[in-house]
Amino acid sequence: MLIRFWGVRGSIPAPQLPSQIKSKISAVLERLTPDDLASEKTREKFLAELPPWLFGTAGGNTTCVSVTADNDPDNIIIFDCGSGIRELGMALQGNKTIPTKFHIFFSHFHWDHMQGLPFFNPAYNPSNILHFYSPVTGLQQILNGQMTPPYFPVHMESMGAKKIIHNLAETAGNLQFGKIGLSWKKMNHPGDSYSYRMDDGSHKFIFATDTELSASDFVRSDENISYYQDADLLVIDSQYTLGEAIEKYNWGHSAFSMTVDFAANWGIKHLVLFHHDPTYDDRKLYNILQSAGWYMERMNIKGIKLSLATEGLEILL
Repeated sequence: MLIRFWGVRGSIPAPQLPSQIKSKISAVLERLTPDDLASEKTREKFLAELPPWLFGTAGGNTTCVSVTADNDPDNIIIFDCGSGIRELGMALQGNKTIPTKFHIFFSHFHWDHMQGLPFFNPAYNPSNILHFYSPVTGLQQILNGQMTPPYFPVHMESMGAKKIIHNLAETAGNLQFGKIGLSWKKMNHPGDSYSYRMDDGSHKFIFATDTELSASDFVRSDENISYYQDADLLVIDSQYTLGEAIEKYNWGHSAFSMTVDFAANWGIKHLVLFHHDPTYDDRKLYNILQSAGWYMERMNIKGIKLSLATEGLEILL
């Protein structure tokens, strides 16, 4: 399985402001010395040693993550249609092998998780097939409602691709895509949100955006053990610091320290902090990543790889 990140923000897109870009340029120039400009090698070394928050960006698009399997390049599985799905559609146009079947799973239907659908180019190609999935009933009406005047001038009927709606509530609890089994679980979020687990027999990947972890998520019940235990990769809502999570109790998002505890509780091998607050700049996001690492050291938590979700990040399982 190849997991790609196209949108990693929550709530609303957060593009880089001109003032933020100028601030980064200024900070880079302050670090620059004549020796750094002496040759191509010294210039490359200078750039390589810049902190990641300064040389690059986490990205400003809202939630979209794709999964492809090596043995099935014609199918692509997509989690959520935030503004990042536009980037996915444009990137596919440059591929030698372009998928024709898209399986789109919705965690829930807050704007930041479906606002990119009208701008997904493959949806307008009559040769393509789009499968939409959700455990929530009325999916067709929900999707149509977003693309209806006065909210949007183009209706879903204008999308040339064949569209097939799947109600997961009517499914036995597991879907199969080749060797990959896919299941889902309701999470704690206002209006509900669903996580998804993919298992190809060798690796397990869990996508769990928009969830406020609680004591019940740590209980070693048969259901939780089957779903969470020993996952190779967990992408999970880590939007808040602990202080913010306490202040915003019941808003439906988790503190990064809680997600570290959660990963340790279930033997997760790789934890990716996800669904970043739109008010956080790159420096704060990487400070949160660093703080999560310090927290792991202080709590003597070992064996977990820790990453920050960024646009363009690819993880191969």
